[in-house]
Amino acid sequence: MTAPVAVLVGPPGAGKSTVGELLADRLGVGYRDTDADIVATAGKPISEIFIEDGEPHFRALEREAVRAALETHTGVLSLGGGAIMDGETRKLLTGLPVVFLDVELADAVKRVGLDAPRPLLAVNPRKQWRELMERRRPLYTEVARAVIATGERTPEDVAAAIVDALELRPAADAARPAGREEQA
Repeated sequence: MTAPVAVLVGPPGAGKSTVGELLADRLGVGYRDTDADIVATAGKPISEIFIEDGEPHFRALEREAVRAALETHTGVLSLGGGAIMDGETRKLLTGLPVVFLDVELADAVKRVGLDAPRPLLAVNPRKQWRELMERRRPLYTEVARAVIATGERTPEDVAAAIVDALELRPAADAARPAGREEQA
């Protein structure tokens, strides 16, 4: 069975895409984002899917995108913030190297602002974000092998923390035969 080397989960503004790309580069593997897969499949932005087709349709697309990515992608995978709300998706994540990128509201606001086109945060974004996290935090924690707090850390520091937490080998280390040190 193939599986991603790391699966990143977390709320909007956690840095899943930025950190995911850095982590993939560090490990010498590919990067994939299920939100991008959904946009490619639907042929329109997620905000339009929500408005035109409704959240249930979006969640069905998301469930399928996650399933397909988990079956075929062997690099770093970032899931949309709400993917863990689906029980079937949580089951698929069982036993996988899932990392919850935990972020506080103030940091999320600094990173993405809450005026970005995020359908579930459209009205009173700070209040919606807090309520969203009250519902999702236990689910993020449930699926996670590791929880990495992202506050006051650079994306590079977060990627390094993931490498340590999951005991991954960066690309330069992977190329070196085990048990052999480079000579100076």
